[in-house]
Amino acid sequence: MVSTVLASSLARRNIHYGWVVVATTFVTMLVTAGAMGAPGVLIRPLQDEFGWETSQISSALAVRLILFGLMGPFSAAFMNYFGVRKVIVFAMALIGSGFVGSLFMTELWQLLLLWGIVVGFGTGLTAMVLAATVSARWFTKHRGLVVGMLSASSATGQLVFLPLMAELTERYGWRGTVFFVCGMIMLAALLVLAFMRDRPSDLNLPAFGDEHVTPHLPPQGGLLAMLATPITVLKEIATTSTFWILFATFFICGLSTNGLIQTHFVTLCGDFGIVPVAAASVLAVMGIFDFFGTIGSGWLSDRFDNRWLLFWYYGLRGLSLLFLPFSNFSFYGLSIFAIFYGLDWIATVPPTVKIAADRFGREKAGLVFGWVFAGHQLGAATAAYGAGWSRTELQSYLPAFFIAGAFCLLASILAITLKKSGLHQPATATAH
Repeated sequence: MVSTVLASSLARRNIHYGWVVVATTFVTMLVTAGAMGAPGVLIRPLQDEFGWETSQISSALAVRLILFGLMGPFSAAFMNYFGVRKVIVFAMALIGSGFVGSLFMTELWQLLLLWGIVVGFGTGLTAMVLAATVSARWFTKHRGLVVGMLSASSATGQLVFLPLMAELTERYGWRGTVFFVCGMIMLAALLVLAFMRDRPSDLNLPAFGDEHVTPHLPPQGGLLAMLATPITVLKEIATTSTFWILFATFFICGLSTNGLIQTHFVTLCGDFGIVPVAAASVLAVMGIFDFFGTIGSGWLSDRFDNRWLLFWYYGLRGLSLLFLPFSNFSFYGLSIFAIFYGLDWIATVPPTVKIAADRFGREKAGLVFGWVFAGHQLGAATAAYGAGWSRTELQSYLPAFFIAGAFCLLASILAITLKKSGLHQPATATAH
């Protein structure tokens, strides 16, 4: 395989193959996140062609977000049983088929089936759990930084492709954007086939930061036993206040990010006379700032009390959302919003993953975070549908933004109620 030859070549240069896996995962999450973000620029074209209301389209997108989250814990089980590489390729095939099928849809139920269920399942297999799994398996040192990088790729992918997709939609219609998404998915699948490996032991390597190779023990029991593992873990962690606080704060995280901004921001700007390409460009600026903000968050999560990081992240996000309706949607107002909100778009992921790993253990970290991430997507689905309902029934998106901002301030308070015992301590406090 290409990976075997490349690993040997990199080893001679003292470069760990884990960084190749990170790069491949980065591209994969970037592309699948771009596929997740595509419907945000397609709501109005679908309304114009099919006559569907915002709330009807939003219901399909809400189903996608729910499945995207609920698949998280089970995707970790699938990765343990089948291997990361096979799961990613299968997920890419699902996402591609959902988008290709949508080229021929004529009824609302077909949108629900293809963009809601099929794409929801596919993207759920490559959600944030993939980042947690790759970082835990391949890295002991710099794990927080790796989680930050991969989280940044997901959030950036949701935003940075939007100006191009908006331009393609204006020039060639929404089907032109669908073709573009399918091309990106095919490219990412080829990279995964060439470079992805499941574990360092597949290449006879230790994890980065370890000295010895950790042999892989094949899973015990069949697939049904493996799929039962997330339920068993959920029963165990559901008795702890830490899990429910992380679940609640991540519900609010989803409520205030991809369910609201990613899904409805372009249409919101259209209500204030801003054309889709310009609105998508604002989202792209958010994506750029998010890239640096989330990587910085990963670096900070290795060094500082993660509870206080979450306090500041949620608090600043809430203030940004409360500011947006008063920005007059001017160039300067939107620029200020894009910078502050973008830095914080998904910076909450590295501290949340660190708290889950420190409190529940390295082996369970992926599954625990999978359930916490399910809360994120339930919040996202709530915002996706709720904001669409607000625009249809109240003729305005703004109530949804005020509510999301207030909930973010609540999340900042919840974060600091986590008990400090068992949490990651700053490096200066743990040094010997």
